[in-house]
Amino acid sequence: MTALGLYLAKRTVNKAEVSRRTGISKSRLTQLTANDSAKLRADELYLIALAINVDPGEMFKGLFGGLGLRGKKDGNV
Repeated sequence: MTALGLYLAKRTVNKAEVSRRTGISKSRLTQLTANDSAKLRADELYLIALAINVDPGEMFKGLFGGLGLRGKKDGNV
């Protein structure tokens, strides 16, 4: 399961309802939630966030907050 899949499962989101509200196909949602090689586009994240009444920025942080810059040690770039 992908980070998006875990995020939606944690909130008990109905993917069929998200598909209906966003226009993102059920098969695409299945790919995004089950296949690690599927890449979530920004427009898809935004629409999904709106459909589940979550702030898109918070959803982005929840999904990608673990990423960091290489070689960043003391907070300076």
